[in-house]
Amino acid sequence: MKQLLKWQKSLTILIALLVFSTLSFGQSSIDKKALVTIGDEKITVGEFMRVYEKNNSLADDQSAESITDYLNLFINFKLKVAEAEAMQLDTLASFKNELKGYRAQLAKPYFIDESVNEALLQEAYQRKLSDVRASHILIMLDANASPEDTLAAYNKIVKIREEIMAGKDFAEAAVEYSDDPSAKDREAIPNQQRFRPGNKGDLGYFTVFNMVYPFENAAYNTAVGEVSQPVRTQFGYHLLKVTDKKEALGTALVAHIFIPVKMEATAEEVQEAQDKIDNIYQKIVDGMPFEEAVVAYSEDKGSAKNKGQLSKFTCNRVVPQFVLAAQSLNIDEISEPVRTLYGFHIIKLISRETPGAFEEEKPKLKERLAKDQRSHKSKEAVLQKIKADYKLKIYEKGKLAAFAAIDTSVLDKKFVADSVKGMIKPVMKIGNMKFNQDDFAGFVEQKQRIQENIDKDVYLQKLFDEFVDKNCLDYQDAHLEEKYPEFAELMQEYHDGILLFNLTDEKVWSKAVKDTVGLEKFFNKHRSDYMWGERVDATVYHIRNKDDVEKVKAIIEQNIDDGEIAQILDRDSITSTRIIPDTFERGDDKYVDQVEWVTGRLQQIDSDVEDRVTFVKIRKLRPPVAKQLDEARGLVTADYQTFLEEEWVKQLKEKYPVQVHEEVLSALLLEKAPK
Repeated sequence: MKQLLKWQKSLTILIALLVFSTLSFGQSSIDKKALVTIGDEKITVGEFMRVYEKNNSLADDQSAESITDYLNLFINFKLKVAEAEAMQLDTLASFKNELKGYRAQLAKPYFIDESVNEALLQEAYQRKLSDVRASHILIMLDANASPEDTLAAYNKIVKIREEIMAGKDFAEAAVEYSDDPSAKDREAIPNQQRFRPGNKGDLGYFTVFNMVYPFENAAYNTAVGEVSQPVRTQFGYHLLKVTDKKEALGTALVAHIFIPVKMEATAEEVQEAQDKIDNIYQKIVDGMPFEEAVVAYSEDKGSAKNKGQLSKFTCNRVVPQFVLAAQSLNIDEISEPVRTLYGFHIIKLISRETPGAFEEEKPKLKERLAKDQRSHKSKEAVLQKIKADYKLKIYEKGKLAAFAAIDTSVLDKKFVADSVKGMIKPVMKIGNMKFNQDDFAGFVEQKQRIQENIDKDVYLQKLFDEFVDKNCLDYQDAHLEEKYPEFAELMQEYHDGILLFNLTDEKVWSKAVKDTVGLEKFFNKHRSDYMWGERVDATVYHIRNKDDVEKVKAIIEQNIDDGEIAQILDRDSITSTRIIPDTFERGDDKYVDQVEWVTGRLQQIDSDVEDRVTFVKIRKLRPPVAKQLDEARGLVTADYQTFLEEEWVKQLKEKYPVQVHEEVLSALLLEKAPK
């Protein structure tokens, strides 16, 4: 029942959408004339034709019959909505909450800049087609740093760039200046950590979505061999030097033979490992299967158990030497020995998946985009448009006075808005709505969080920016119907559709199910409409093995009762037969439909597409008889619902008199008649 009502609700709202959707159409001289009056409401030709042409846009049918039929449906719809409003169903909390939920979903497109999103998707796809290798120097800076600290960090990174542009080696500068600890060697500490050489700023290969968006932008927009301008991210300021750009590796699956080399290994130890891997490689060249060499020689015990196979990886998951080696191989090809930070490898490429066409990659890119920092660009574009459209104004004096009145307790999440109560000077205006200092203080109290190492005014500016954005978005949301007529019409569609469903459910659908007395009375009055057609009692025997056909046929002919037949088949271990006894009408079973309905006759049907034979035995003919209510309940309920709706519409027409203005209708039909 719940599923039925859910389906009915969807259908009802769909009908409402069709009924009240807007479609531009040619203006007519009679558009403003009243076509029909329902109760006190006059409906013009223009209003009706917007509805009609939308609903019939695919059929392109504007015949007199089509327009007249649709006018009757339209009148019935309007009658029900009028009754729902008269009953004040639109004032119920349940209705308001449901409509509010729909509105939130319907409003979403008005807060997304699709052109920005599409551009971001195209950009992400183009970047997915290539991998970038870059080194960086980081000067760390808190995302909420004061202007003074920000300027100091910026000046420092600019000075470093000047040194590099004057000839200083980028790698040396990374070791000397970078706040990224991976740039420098990590010295060994006895019994605690091993020596690890620094990467001198080299980040290896990466692709789209592997780095924060500003960093990614700098990497893809800087030419190979060049050094970027300073780039600000949430981590601080960066300089990038792009060292390579190449076709995307995609996702690779490889196996390897591994001989490790300690980070602090001597030249002799390195040479010893080199000789060992060279000898293993020579054995493979001489014919030893790669998988046997893995088991015999690889010192990566984890992968050796799986023929050397590693997990699938993308370019940012492994060291650059591994990326280049995997990309240089064809499927099942084996590399020469490759040296990495960890030792020596012989690599076999098992599979490689490269990016597909844009439409193929688009769903995955869309999912990644939604979770990425760059997704805010669409919201930012919408916000800028809202601020321009509604002429955002910031009152700097009022804002700064509010900042001064809010003390440092806000950094400990202890600020109370009442402590500055009475400050009523405006701080912002959007459209015709002003927000004062008290409003901002309340927002600060609600949004404040414990902060460390941040200037109070810097934090308050951040909260003020959030305050402005929220109020701009809320203002747009509150004025969507006013600004976008199509949205207002859409909301009216959902308003009427929900009302229509709720009232129709009460008066028709649920009533037909619950009103058992009325249903039975309706059934008894229309019993002749619910008749069984000619039927037969028959048994269908499906035999899946043709070798059993003659045995089964003999058993059926010698025994009348299907229970006895089943026992004999079981006793004789004949398992290929399925027995289906039932009462059948025409159309119930294709095999019963194929035979003559003659009592007592056993008829054989051979399949021409499978090893199956079917027998049908007609046991008894049943003449047409009236159905019992339980046998026709589904059909009777549907017909009773139709009856209830027709009676209800009659009552509504008495309560809300309907007058079709025939002269206007005639003029409309004449205007729409084929020329």
